Amino acid sequence: MTEPCRLYLISPPAIDDPGNFADALNVAFGAGDVACFQLRLKSPDGIAARDDDVLLAAEALMPVAQAHAVAFLINDRPDLALQTGADGVHVGQSDAPYEKARALLGADATVGVTCHNSRHLGLLAGEAGADYVAFGAFYPTQTKEAPTRADPAILEWWRFATTVPSVAIGGITPENCGALVRAGADFLAISAAVWNHPGGPDAAVKAFAAAIAKA
Repeated sequence: MTEPCRLYLISPPAIDDPGNFADALNVAFGAGDVACFQLRLKSPDGIAARDDDVLLAAEALMPVAQAHAVAFLINDRPDLALQTGADGVHVGQSDAPYEKARALLGADATVGVTCHNSRHLGLLAGEAGADYVAFGAFYPTQTKEAPTRADPAILEWWRFATTVPSVAIGGITPENCGALVRAGADFLAISAAVWNHPGGPDAAVKAFAAAIAKA
């Protein structure tokens, strides 16, 4: 039986007050099934936050994730993931290579890899041992300048080609996620659709849960 699609939350690009955001994160986690949270403090044009800001945010937010049994990942930086004691790291094609991240964090850490819209990159990452591969962007997004657009067909192909979990990312909302769920995405990576939801993050998580169930 196929496992149900789950939510993979990504932080907003900037967190001015980690304490206040911890409250919002707690509300989001309490509203439904969330598998993972990625701390990604980076502007849409790719400028990363200072290390100290990442460390302060991780200190405030990781206990919230742990209390809800949600995996806590750091974006781009396996060294900061190691320093904070995070569950793992997510690396892009221009970040630390998968092999370096795995060597630094060890076999038990979660290491995910961005593969854009490339089946080839996905297969390379999967064969190397990545815990998941992320494809996208599936829809227009303001969170980052997405270099590629992906079609849901890549998720369907991936589901039959390998057992490595897939993450769909890029402009995903409760209104448009159904096609990705039906295509076989194991996780939906979402950011703005949760943190900018007019009803709050709990309403967003509940809306996604309903959309996934409907799909």
